[in-house]
Amino acid sequence: MFLRSRSRRAAALLSATVVTAALATGCASGEAGSDDPNAKITLTVGDFGTFGYKESGLFDEYMKAHPNITIKENTTTQEGDYWTALQTRLSGGGLDDIQALEVTRIALATSDQLSGAFTDLAHAQGVEKDAYLPWKWKQATTAQGKTVGLGTDVGPMAICYRQDLFQAAGLPADPAAVSALWAGDWAKYVEVGRQYQAKAPKGTAFMDTATGLYNGVVSSDAEQYYKNGKADYQNSAGVKNGWKLAADAVQAGITQGLKEFDTPWQTAFSNSTFATTVCPSWQQANIEKFSGPDNAGKWNIAQAPAAGNWGGSFLAVPASGKHVAQAQALAVWLTAPEQQAKVFQKVGNIPANQKAYTLPGVTDFTNPYIGPNAPTGQIFSTAAKAIQPAETGPHHGDFHGVFSNGVLLMEQNHMSSDDAWAATLKQIASTIQ
Repeated sequence: MFLRSRSRRAAALLSATVVTAALATGCASGEAGSDDPNAKITLTVGDFGTFGYKESGLFDEYMKAHPNITIKENTTTQEGDYWTALQTRLSGGGLDDIQALEVTRIALATSDQLSGAFTDLAHAQGVEKDAYLPWKWKQATTAQGKTVGLGTDVGPMAICYRQDLFQAAGLPADPAAVSALWAGDWAKYVEVGRQYQAKAPKGTAFMDTATGLYNGVVSSDAEQYYKNGKADYQNSAGVKNGWKLAADAVQAGITQGLKEFDTPWQTAFSNSTFATTVCPSWQQANIEKFSGPDNAGKWNIAQAPAAGNWGGSFLAVPASGKHVAQAQALAVWLTAPEQQAKVFQKVGNIPANQKAYTLPGVTDFTNPYIGPNAPTGQIFSTAAKAIQPAETGPHHGDFHGVFSNGVLLMEQNHMSSDDAWAATLKQIASTIQ
């Protein structure tokens, strides 16, 4: 999703007061004052980045069909800021009628400590469990079978690349030929970077940041930060491989060393100073926004070396809301295949509802700004169905953020791989465990 920053710093741990309050709110009836189905009410939707509901006209469409309902969206740009505020509201009140949850937080939301704060959407009217990607549904379901969130989108990955810069460096520009360069192995992506850099147009780097590479590698591995219910990042094959390849990219000088989502990263798109970026489906909106009209037609899209999921979110309904039934109905409607297809066509978020994949305008979708000759919808929907989900845990997002910052120590502080790894482990020990 547009500017959906993936937890770049460790969030504050849930305090005992938050946990206690979450359990208390879970006992509320949540339907006070809403006995009259025609009463005029306002439903608030708390989210972050760009979920695409306003942009695709879905809020207006729903309000037109339900003239007694007004929808107010409360949006926070950065997910980390949103999550911090949500924890405070779980303790002190003021929750929205619908609250978005990012995938790196979902293991905490389904924990015994926090799941009581949200209603069970498995039995909400109109919900079709089998319509959602099975692994996506499972992520939001507790051990006791309670489903606290409905999947909005997933983050299947591709590689977005500047075809003009590829041609200038003597590399192919056609999506199929580019996909073949690194098919099946992220190490091949790094090797192509070396080939590019040898003949690169002056002032350009092969990739924007090694943190994007790290995130891509880890996100495509079934072994990430947890194993058998316990944190096991030091022994994780995904983490080790991602770290090694990120270090290789830095050492080879093929990365510009930018921090994703920060202003210099945004500006680099319009300045055309890098040739590729690891590209979850939601990244398309960032590329178009920051590259600007002058660079239209210069970007294209190829398959990633391996299928993986980077990002994606859920809609949850707090049990303490005044209009729980109406909020559930809105959440169900927003995550139905027809609505998810409209969001995809507008902002590029791949649906979590797999029934959307058969709808016109999804699998046959091409992006007029990024790769009008590339089968964009097919690339992302195929990747989404091939994702092998990894085990997650309560601090998945925190670990991911600290390791990403560790990669930046190599890129921006010029630390060795070993020193940056040691500093990363020290940071985890002092802030998370």
